[in-house]
Amino acid sequence: MARLRLALIALLVLLAAAPARARPVNARVARAIRERRPLLVKLFREAGVTYPARRVLIRIFKREKILELWASAGRTYHKVKDYPVCAASGDLGPKRRQGDGQVPEGFYHVRVFNPWSAFHLSLGINYPNASDRVLGHRRDLGGAIMIHGNCVSIGCVAIKDGPASEVYLAASEAHARSGRPVTVHIFPTRLDAGGVAFLKRHHAARPALLAFWDSLRPGYSYFEGHRRLPRITVDRRGRYHVSPPAGLARAER
Repeated sequence: MARLRLALIALLVLLAAAPARARPVNARVARAIRERRPLLVKLFREAGVTYPARRVLIRIFKREKILELWASAGRTYHKVKDYPVCAASGDLGPKRRQGDGQVPEGFYHVRVFNPWSAFHLSLGINYPNASDRVLGHRRDLGGAIMIHGNCVSIGCVAIKDGPASEVYLAASEAHARSGRPVTVHIFPTRLDAGGVAFLKRHHAARPALLAFWDSLRPGYSYFEGHRRLPRITVDRRGRYHVSPPAGLARAER
């Protein structure tokens, strides 16, 4: 019975990942606009950003079970709201193959806005990214990784339906306004001194995993220090490399 339930959830997630481009705006989005947009306008105004923002960032911390919503009118980001994650399968560590139940870790963006999701409203991220394709199981990496409502997960990040409406609306309307990607950063924990010490203490026997997390830390630290998105590249070994965004590298040397 448990296997059947997991298989059904996985099937629904795959269906949820398929973008539907030729359909009219559905009732869920209309309801989100009616019920959640006024709150978003207020939250963004309090954060110092006009709604809809030109840029939106979603940060997810697996250990803390928190999804952060950030927004920017220019380059500097302001936090809008924290949302509790009510379901996320797997353990700390990246996703490396289909069926491992892991939530990915790394630097992503939203590639699908799906208002017809089987799990309320969903945002599909671009897993596998360039790093995942190097470090993961090359024949069977999996996919259809979503941020959605309904509080169920096999490799996805789930929040409650009300918060999912807010995150979906903020992301989709920012993308519609600017045409820019909605950035998603997923970390095992906050990669400050305490978080890194925790990872080293509990995963000392897994040096490859610690090395992967070490490649995530500069991206976390740059944003924490500057409230701006760094430029992130991936080398041939699948490791992330972080540098200041274009136009700021010289000024920040």
